[in-house]
Amino acid sequence: MLDDFLTYLLAERRYSPLTVRNYRRDIERFLEWLGVNGDEFDPETIRREDIQEWIVSLSESGRLSAASINRGVSSLRALWHWLLRTGRTGHDVMGGVSQLKTPRRLPAFVPDTRMADVLDDLRDCIASNDFEQVRNALIVVMFYTCGVRLSELVGADFGDLSDDMSLLKVYGKGGKERMVPIFHGVVPLINRYRELVSLQNICISEKKALILTVQGERMTVRSVQRIVDRILAGAGVKGRTSPHVLRHTFATHLLNEGADLREIQELMGHSSLQSTQIYTHNNIAKLKQIYARAHPRCNGVPKESPSEHDDS
Repeated sequence: MLDDFLTYLLAERRYSPLTVRNYRRDIERFLEWLGVNGDEFDPETIRREDIQEWIVSLSESGRLSAASINRGVSSLRALWHWLLRTGRTGHDVMGGVSQLKTPRRLPAFVPDTRMADVLDDLRDCIASNDFEQVRNALIVVMFYTCGVRLSELVGADFGDLSDDMSLLKVYGKGGKERMVPIFHGVVPLINRYRELVSLQNICISEKKALILTVQGERMTVRSVQRIVDRILAGAGVKGRTSPHVLRHTFATHLLNEGADLREIQELMGHSSLQSTQIYTHNNIAKLKQIYARAHPRCNGVPKESPSEHDDS
């Protein structure tokens, strides 16, 4: 039953292998707590109280954060929706099961000036004849200018680029397809990358992955993560240095420059506006800084109060 569910996530929902592994781990953790294996698991014997007791036991153990526990609850909820839909059970034990409250963490992003330093550091790489340097620069630039997810860029093919290279087709969560605009300033970099792929016989196989290894194979998620981490850290970026930070930077910089929240939601492939709204917190933080620098009275109240008869 569990294998069938995980196959459904991979084949029909088109979840990434990493996401499916997380689902498996969460559900197996629940089965272990029940004291049964996958073959012995009978959803008809499970009560809502069992789910609630499991959540309490995880919380009291102190080994998992509230966010990790909530992910486990979400995994069970997805499993039960599938069980109900496929007729493997007739009662929904997840209804009414609430998640733990978690502190809202603001998304990390690279400030404008620091991001400018990162791009300046990449100029020599872009002008290089070295395939790996050009490819690595393209990876960082695509994350920052397109706001794509790590899995979306790694999974992209050359054929997903439009003929004029103004758009990139990506497949987001749940296999949802969307078109991402490519900034015109990035097109020469893409052309240079494609030129080196051809001149240096990088793509010697029939594979058509956009982001390639020197051997012409599709790059792994972990390899791309290491490249971004090395480039951002080398440019002096503090804190987290990951592809997701560049995605957050894309959204934050757009919002700071006046982009509409709905437009950012569409560009990022968020199914809910609530996911996009978290970037307004970073925007408010910037507005406070501007206020502190620009308002003539930010450092104190006026020494003289206006006359109560002054209507101005």
